[in-house]
Amino acid sequence: MKPVIPFILLLLSLATRVNAQCVPVALHCEYLNNPLGIDAAHPRLTWQLKDDRKGALQTAYRVIVGTDLLAVSKGLGNCWHTDRVSSNGQLVVYQGRPLQPFTRYYYAVQVWDKDKKASPVSEVAWFETGMMNSTNWQGAWISDSRDINTKPAPYFRKEFQANKTIRSARAYIAVAGLYELYINGKKIGDHCLDPMYTRFDRRTLYLTHDITAQLQHGKNAIGVLLGNGWYNHQSTAVWYFHEAPWRNRPAFCMDVRITYEDGSVETVTTGKDWKTALSPVIFNSIYTGEQYDARLIQPGWSEADFKDDKWKEVILRAAPSTNIVAQMMQPIRMVDTIRAQTIRMFNDTNYVFDLGRNIAGVSSIRVNAPAGTVVRLKHGERLRPDGHVDQSNIDVHYRPVGTADPFGTDQYITSGAGPETFMPRFNYKGFQYIEVTSSAPVQLTKESVNGYFMHSDVPAVGSVTTSNSVINKIWQATNNSYLSNLYGYPTDCPQREKNGWTGDAHINVETGLYNFDGITIYEKWLADHRDEQQPNGVLPAIVPTSGWGYEWANGPDWTSTIAIIPWNIYLFYGDTLLLARCYNNIQRYVEHIKQLYPTGLTTWGLGDWVPVKSKSPVELTSSIYYFTDASILAKAAHILGHTADEEKYTALATTIKNAINAKYLNAVTGIYGSGTQTELSFPLFWKVVPDSLVTKVATNLASRVQADSNRLDVGLLGTKSILNALSENGHAELAYKLASRETFPSWGWWIMNGATTLYENWKIDAGSDISLNHIMFGEIGAWFYKALGGIKPDASQPGFKKIILQPYFISNLNHVDVKHESPYGTIVSSWKRTGDKITYHVVIPPNTTATLILNNKTRQLEAGTYTFEVK
Repeated sequence: MKPVIPFILLLLSLATRVNAQCVPVALHCEYLNNPLGIDAAHPRLTWQLKDDRKGALQTAYRVIVGTDLLAVSKGLGNCWHTDRVSSNGQLVVYQGRPLQPFTRYYYAVQVWDKDKKASPVSEVAWFETGMMNSTNWQGAWISDSRDINTKPAPYFRKEFQANKTIRSARAYIAVAGLYELYINGKKIGDHCLDPMYTRFDRRTLYLTHDITAQLQHGKNAIGVLLGNGWYNHQSTAVWYFHEAPWRNRPAFCMDVRITYEDGSVETVTTGKDWKTALSPVIFNSIYTGEQYDARLIQPGWSEADFKDDKWKEVILRAAPSTNIVAQMMQPIRMVDTIRAQTIRMFNDTNYVFDLGRNIAGVSSIRVNAPAGTVVRLKHGERLRPDGHVDQSNIDVHYRPVGTADPFGTDQYITSGAGPETFMPRFNYKGFQYIEVTSSAPVQLTKESVNGYFMHSDVPAVGSVTTSNSVINKIWQATNNSYLSNLYGYPTDCPQREKNGWTGDAHINVETGLYNFDGITIYEKWLADHRDEQQPNGVLPAIVPTSGWGYEWANGPDWTSTIAIIPWNIYLFYGDTLLLARCYNNIQRYVEHIKQLYPTGLTTWGLGDWVPVKSKSPVELTSSIYYFTDASILAKAAHILGHTADEEKYTALATTIKNAINAKYLNAVTGIYGSGTQTELSFPLFWKVVPDSLVTKVATNLASRVQADSNRLDVGLLGTKSILNALSENGHAELAYKLASRETFPSWGWWIMNGATTLYENWKIDAGSDISLNHIMFGEIGAWFYKALGGIKPDASQPGFKKIILQPYFISNLNHVDVKHESPYGTIVSSWKRTGDKITYHVVIPPNTTATLILNNKTRQLEAGTYTFEVK
């Protein structure tokens, strides 16, 4: 077989199945699998194709939506039936009859393949609408008091009769705070920390639960336990959440909607007929810990026939906001149980447990002790030399009032009723070690304490495996830190802050999207941005916020989240909705910077945070982000059809770029500023360097790294650019040396010192900024996909409709296997070195194409499976 282009020596195989059938699979609504309780009037429907033939292609589709399952399965829809649409798109927006609340809709897809042959109708998926409009709520907002200083969490209950045969039942619950829902004594669902944190006085989330199986004919009881969450923040710290303008005692509103077999509907609502009492949760703080007194347990409190004569009447409360919307996103769950690896007993009242890895979540303890024994569980990431838990690396920002609210510490008071198990409900922490102390002797074993890894349960969509075990561990540690900081919004760390730091998030958005299907989290968080943006366009450095962050740390280098994240969602999903929703916000933000800094250069920002040694000019890095924002705005204007804006912001981006180069670029030497790693890599990565000087600047960057003994000398911002700027401009081998380095300063240095997550500081023994579970330096996780696998989206056909494949065959690696589950299916880029040959294996999903770039030669690939030999 003759090579098609010179660098390909032999095309070994091209897997085809000529007679394979093209079938629509993986149907999703709003990027969720069979979502319950959505509010979208025009939900997005997506699918993939199962077709492994060479050149697999969709030439047309038909979407069927209806309320009759059997009819939809036969290709008949009474709500929307598109007929045959000539298109290769696999994302459509519902345009049928207006969706009604409280209704289950079934949908299916039929496609026509590359030969224009029709597929069978797909398996049927469904979505169910929720309230759809706030006017459909019938219940009242209730609470037990207005006292924000009351410590115990409140119970609520109501009994009711269901005297007819039940067909289905749903509980719709909106909460200011956190909640657990119980029906007839059973906890409903497997979610944790619902609802997700928002700016409560501007947007309130509600959830829908299917409680059909839990209700019974006759008498029923509903129970609700409320927690403070971020709504009633009783702990004190430097971010002033205890002074939040929305702060109040937790409250909720609920409608339980029961549909009977005879077609009648009954709604049980919250109101003055509910009763309330204080619970055994005597204190709860999302930030510090939880305290529980098992002696106060009221058995059967959420069951029918419970004697609640000592409970009091609830009070009515105003809704926290007028914007109550469905929580349409992947929930937080306990995803993994982490067994203690070791136990150290100091005495019979003091033990330390080591989980063997750093996690975010909670711990549980099983203990047998006399009634009234106080058991404390102190959580931390490090141990002191004497073996006790050390919190000194993360307690710098905590400002406790008194000693009743210790940081990272739960407290359990035993009932004395035999072996008892405690696990907090309304809290999470970042930790590896749990130190247990008790007021009376207890006998504990290694099995007495477990950890539970909790995070937003986003599906994994990527994998990286190489012949270098340290690289593999860095990838795993990066994912561990990313997930540890995903709790309905991206955070910086799960222990010290739990804040939605904007800079950390946009630096690592590609890492997140290559590895996890996170669109629902980012769409929610960008709604938080829109809630928090000032009329003049200013955004806070942390989102959501109680008001902190509008005056510090919120320059373009941090709050460019408003542009960079919607743009990356567009690139990874091919979906314009978030870009459209944020367009005016991006515009206001860019216009504000323009007003403050008419020359095109801005000094607004923090700069290259926590650098190794060299500090780059804030004006350079912030101005480059300003350029990036203006460029994204111009591209968004083009995509959304705003022609005048496209011209305006393209010109603005050019003005900013020219201003940066006029001040910082020496066109003769090809040096930016003083020539630090960040000063050189940042203009390269963000495409500020004039085309004619790219090679010279890249060569200078490589020389700078080599002069630094092949060691990193960057901070947070520089980690985004350094590896990419090198590998994209002819210096992939040098980039790999930095990525795989095992001595200080490097990611591998952390791994060699036992890290299972990423750290906040290159220096392990730093005096400050030393959280051991931070995502801020996590861009390396995306670089593995972009450089070692060479998988990139093509902005001309986003969502990996067109794939760029440009792997770098690193000489010190013998094997690389990279996979990414795109909206169209799994992309595989895998190579193995044998002697002087590289065997390169590629899978291009159905209905996509790829541009393969090797040795500066390009080839277009259609869908299919390929294996090449390259020398």
